Amino acid sequence: MNVPSQYDAIRPFEPEELPEVFDRLIGDATFRQVAAVVFPQVPFEALVAKMRGCATNLDFQKTFCYPFLKDLLAKASKGCDIDLSAIDITKRYTFVSNHRDIVLDSALLDMLLIDEGFSTTCEIAIGDNLLAAPWIKDLVRVNKSFIVERSASIREMLASSKRMAEYMHFVIDEKNDNIWIAQREGRAKDSDDRTQPSVLKMMAMGGTGSASERLAALHIVPVAISYEYDPCDWLKAMEMQLKRDNPEWKKTKADDVRSMQTGIMGYKGRIHYQCAPCIDTYLTATAAALPKGEFFDAVASTRPSTKDIVSIPTTSSLLISSRVSNSGLAPIQRKRRSLSRLISNSRSIALRCLRRISSSSRRKCWRCMLTLPSTTKKLSANENSAMASAAHRHLTPHRL
Repeated sequence: MNVPSQYDAIRPFEPEELPEVFDRLIGDATFRQVAAVVFPQVPFEALVAKMRGCATNLDFQKTFCYPFLKDLLAKASKGCDIDLSAIDITKRYTFVSNHRDIVLDSALLDMLLIDEGFSTTCEIAIGDNLLAAPWIKDLVRVNKSFIVERSASIREMLASSKRMAEYMHFVIDEKNDNIWIAQREGRAKDSDDRTQPSVLKMMAMGGTGSASERLAALHIVPVAISYEYDPCDWLKAMEMQLKRDNPEWKKTKADDVRSMQTGIMGYKGRIHYQCAPCIDTYLTATAAALPKGEFFDAVASTRPSTKDIVSIPTTSSLLISSRVSNSGLAPIQRKRRSLSRLISNSRSIALRCLRRISSSSRRKCWRCMLTLPSTTKKLSANENSAMASAAHRHLTPHRL
């Protein structure tokens, strides 16, 4: 497809560009190491042959991403499902969801869309702060991601936001593809999922017509993502405490990589995606009558119609509750714990997890699948200390 050159810096790679990008990835030593970890049973030469056989981005996703996610869910979850009953799978949408995991939120949505009969996946909005290495940037653009330029200066941010909004409209109108974007910048550390009006304002910078017509042209579908367990809960708690103690504290790229690794490999329990009806009618019939100064705040805080969805609770957000029932299961309830307690108890939690594994003669932790020596004997104080220290990095997010 002939994509305007103004989007070259942010758009996913086009099919004709893939062979050159594959050559760069194949020649990158770090990518080769990562591939060996992700696909340990497959020789790298076989991966290269499969990669070169992918003619489109969707081919790459189906060949590599889809089987990887299926295998991951079998090891690190009790299942993942989606309810698409409120939308038409033959149409194209902008899926706006709460943000639980840096990588998996959009990746699992792509997998589920394929399972449910969509003919394509989503183009994914990803912040440039997550692109810690050139090979990562190449890989995500192969995986149908477009870049959100967060590192731009204040003066450049306006032009960058407008370009991204125009590209999103181009994807829906011309490329006939779906889009995934988070409802806010960054993940909600406290599960308070509220859509940022600034995200909607950015979307309305593209297209034509009034603000309501521009948003309606994107065919927004609110999506609620519910994880039974959040593998990154301890990392989020630590970030909140560090920001509380030092308002100037900033995450590093290494912190983002750590969160991505923990989120992907950690145990998640049951996972459910719930799609609300497309809000086009609300935007054109109700929100369009609102005063200009109130429009975006009102849309961000509205409750979407749930007449087509049975027994799904809503919140005062554009998104339906992230604590929706998982296939009819009772809504997930979590006890709130102080940040200091969650972090200070991490060592004892790790030790209790190890004792549980030892006492039941199991070789793997049921949460993080960490392989440990199996023993039924009573551990000595030195063994307890050594094992707890070794496992501390892996087991701190556990809530036993």
